[in-house]
Amino acid sequence: MSFFSMIWNGPIECSFDCGIFIRYTFDIFDSTSFLMRSPSSAVFPHLILPEGQIKDGLYRVLRDAILDGRLRAGSKLPSSRALAEMMSISRNSVLAAIERLLDEGYLQTRPSSGTYVVEIIPDHLINLPLDTNSTSVQPPQQLKVNPHIANLLPAWQKQNVSGQGEKIFHVGVGCTDLFPHRLWGKLLGKAWRQSYRQLGQFHDCRGYLPLRQAICDYVRSTRGLNCHEQQIIVVNGTQQAIHLAAYALLQAQDQVCLDEPGYDAVLNIFRSFGMTVNPIASDDDGMKINEIIQHYPDSQLIYTAPSHQFPLGGTLGLSRRLTLLEWAVSQQKWIFEDDYNSEFRYGTHPIQALQGLDQHQRVIYSGTFSKMMFPEFRLGFMVVPEALIETFSLAKYYTDTRSAYLEQVALALFIQEGHYARHVRKVRKACYERQQVLIAEIQQRLANVLTVQPTDSGIHLVCWLNQGWTEQDFLKICAEVDLAVQPLSRYCQSPPQKAAVLFGYAAHSPEEIRFNIQRLAQHIESY
Repeated sequence: MSFFSMIWNGPIECSFDCGIFIRYTFDIFDSTSFLMRSPSSAVFPHLILPEGQIKDGLYRVLRDAILDGRLRAGSKLPSSRALAEMMSISRNSVLAAIERLLDEGYLQTRPSSGTYVVEIIPDHLINLPLDTNSTSVQPPQQLKVNPHIANLLPAWQKQNVSGQGEKIFHVGVGCTDLFPHRLWGKLLGKAWRQSYRQLGQFHDCRGYLPLRQAICDYVRSTRGLNCHEQQIIVVNGTQQAIHLAAYALLQAQDQVCLDEPGYDAVLNIFRSFGMTVNPIASDDDGMKINEIIQHYPDSQLIYTAPSHQFPLGGTLGLSRRLTLLEWAVSQQKWIFEDDYNSEFRYGTHPIQALQGLDQHQRVIYSGTFSKMMFPEFRLGFMVVPEALIETFSLAKYYTDTRSAYLEQVALALFIQEGHYARHVRKVRKACYERQQVLIAEIQQRLANVLTVQPTDSGIHLVCWLNQGWTEQDFLKICAEVDLAVQPLSRYCQSPPQKAAVLFGYAAHSPEEIRFNIQRLAQHIESY
């Protein structure tokens, strides 16, 4: 060798396919003198190259040797040529492994000297040792965190664990099996090809303008909204829209109104800000507006889902809509309209949105695409009053700057080319069929346990438990057959007067619905 001389101590065994030890040690001497050991003398560790590509295997074994101390900090590596010759592998494989270790900060080069293990190993900075002997866990309430968040943790942990996995009848999930995956993939590819020059630019925090224009045209024609594209703000789903409304319009200790029972995420978002949430009863005509006026006149914001009250499914009647709007204008209150389920109406055409009746800009409107697309499709939108455009734009910017760009471009194409309208018609037809199958199966097989609440909209059914049944007993049986049925009490601030459960049906074919209701009925009979 031209620069280094290696003295081998011990046998050499090489096999790169089967993972046999490569055993060798060497001492490095200055080539001009064999009488003095170089200051960089090193003992090269025993190595095992795993199966697979040699460059990847060499990278891993060198990295492990650095991390466990066999290659000490500051020690010098032999040249790439020397390593390749010693190990009988190509020099390109050695160079690739060393270059990766250099990039990741495990090695460093010193001009006219060579390659060395760094003094501070990167993994030592990020992998801090854990105290495995510690047995005390400090409860969340004692940590220095927002107390309003800490108070929500127990309920959140319970809900987050339950209902996971491949269970049937999840609430809030649309017809995911009908989603046009191939078409969406093509649109994403088209969006990527069209947008590669735009990726380094800063875009409007309110969202991709062509998408906002497409949304504006769509909701004006299908929901009767009175708006223009400057009022549209693209958000990451309904929950972010609610969060932005609380962030932009309200303060701690403010009062807000929510249906009872009502959407639990809304309840907990308001509570996380330290607000007082007043429960407002609902009936077949939706939220009882007179209760707000008579008992909670100091409320600053009223959350309502007038087209399909969640979870009971009532529709806010016209007289109540007009009463709510008149009171909000006279008292300078805000109304948050959650139109999450507007497209899932089967017996009648969609009802005009409350925002379309608002002549004084007191309604903040929210819509979502996740029910029609799939749950992880985290794009929705808000229509805000003109006077609040800048306020909500600022709130959106300081929350997450903007929503995902490529998905916005693809969604704009999906709407503009007519695919979304066709998908809505297809899903609406399928959902109605699935709803009717579920109703028929429950009435045929579980009539002694459940009474179905009639509805002509939505993607879940509310079923009242007959006398002698409790939510806990029924849900225990459902869990045993992997059904993700939810209790009505989850959505109540106070225990409900009558027990009920919710079945989501949109994501399951008629055959799946029949099979699983039959399984449930048989399991109940076996008790």
